[in-house]
Amino acid sequence: MHVIEYLWKAAFLFYSQTSTQAEGLESKRLQLILEGKSSSVAPGMRRSATLPKLTPQERKPVDTCARYFFYNAKYLKYEDYLKAGSPIPRGLIEGACRHLIKDRMDITGAKWTIRGAETVLLLGSLYIIGDWDEYWQFHLQ
Repeated sequence: MHVIEYLWKAAFLFYSQTSTQAEGLESKRLQLILEGKSSSVAPGMRRSATLPKLTPQERKPVDTCARYFFYNAKYLKYEDYLKAGSPIPRGLIEGACRHLIKDRMDITGAKWTIRGAETVLLLGSLYIIGDWDEYWQFHLQ
């Protein structure tokens, strides 16, 4: 999950990267997020950066993380996803997007129509998931 990256960067503002305290703090924050309480995490983080009177530059990781939670709250419905049995596979999705979309569509000088782009993505998807041969037999029939 991408939120973990933000949480760790914020934690390393207060603890070393090998600290068990950082791990404990971020585990608690992550648990709150997975329970659907991300809106309570951001204010606490900001408070933790305000009390020691950090400069704006020093507290940047915390503010970035809190801002991310604030602006993306409508997407951070992990409790709903987990209750529905849906996976939260950040790397899988980002990798697929990069491989299927960016690598195939972001070619210098290429101009795509909506229909052409959609066709390339659909065919690419069939190939990547291993259904190309089955699709091609269906297409030939």
